[in-house]
Amino acid sequence: MTAAPRLSIRGLRCAVARWPALDLAAGACAALAGPSGSGKSRLLRAIADLDPSEGELRLDGEARSAFAAHRWRRLVVYLPADSAWWAERVGDHLPAVEPQTLAALGFAEDVVGWSVQRLSSGERSRLALARAVALGPKALLLDEPTANLDAATTAAVEGVVEERRAAGLAAVWVTHDPAQAERLGAQRYALRDGVAEAAEALA
Repeated sequence: MTAAPRLSIRGLRCAVARWPALDLAAGACAALAGPSGSGKSRLLRAIADLDPSEGELRLDGEARSAFAAHRWRRLVVYLPADSAWWAERVGDHLPAVEPQTLAALGFAEDVVGWSVQRLSSGERSRLALARAVALGPKALLLDEPTANLDAATTAAVEGVVEERRAAGLAAVWVTHDPAQAERLGAQRYALRDGVAEAAEALA
């Protein structure tokens, strides 16, 4: 028997955009591109059930409607371009992060004692990724997570996600970099006129 896709979308529609169909197997990745303001982030938020939407979404064959909202959001995690930080210490946001994940992202274990105020935007982005993967999601929705990172740090971020994909994580990754989509082995989608459709190249 063929396994159900890890993440399946049919007829997803939010306030500004829609994604007619997507099937991602465990370990697979979809790259989404589109003009600024076209609705990429809104689609990711809709998939994560953070914004109102219509359509059918399934995780391992089970409909989103069968999940309590908090349970779905823990299994289908949205990583925004600018993540929220609500406490003074970094460690207050990272209760379950493994030291090897921090090390892979370029941090020593003492980062948990840092003040959030001392973090650069890139450091916040990487630590937000560590926080997200620590939840053990089955699908991760990444909103341009490497847009402002140098090549080495971008490789580190990709490596952490790839490690989780090898264990079955499905990823939807907003990127405008064709080389990155190639490295990720991603299915390519472009958001044009409010519709995310399969594309041979990123827009």
